[in-house]
Amino acid sequence: MKSATPPNGHNPQRPPSEREFTMRFTSTPRGARLARRLVSHRLNDWGHPYTTPVNETLTLITVELTANAVRHGHVPGRDFRVRLTLTEGILRIEVTDTRAEKQPPSTPPTPDPSSESGRGLHLVAALADDWGVSPRLAAPGKTVWAELRARQHGHPVTQRVAPDPTDVDLLLATALLLRDGPGSRPEDASHGDRRR
Repeated sequence: MKSATPPNGHNPQRPPSEREFTMRFTSTPRGARLARRLVSHRLNDWGHPYTTPVNETLTLITVELTANAVRHGHVPGRDFRVRLTLTEGILRIEVTDTRAEKQPPSTPPTPDPSSESGRGLHLVAALADDWGVSPRLAAPGKTVWAELRARQHGHPVTQRVAPDPTDVDLLLATALLLRDGPGSRPEDASHGDRRR
């Protein structure tokens, strides 16, 4: 990790984003899964198809950061926020939770080989070009972020002409993404009372 909060306590000014996606999620495993899916979809829309290294790498980083927000940053009744930006060829993922007292270490500790967890920040450090932690502005909490240089593959980034989605459109899209339980796939549907 190269950077955390600068010595003067102020975060450096960043150039305006070329593209941005921000959304709040419930601090649950389901919220973390939804965040991962939406980040992957957004990257695909921005010209990094699902099977490209950029999409796969940033999606994996998102998995680790959102899982940590749910496991270590959870405060009952509070959501976590995900912000994905593309600025000057750098993709940045930020996961903000409301728990300030549980800060990740600047260098991830060596995980216990027999443990089933504790490797998330090692993956983030290995995959990201840079990562760090900064305080949440104007409220308790923290933001854990990671950056990845965007290497363009696949279809070019184009400006799509479409109306902004309404709240109903977003709710419907979210509902479709959350339909991963039994009975949500056609092959799982019950044909109980159907007569032949």
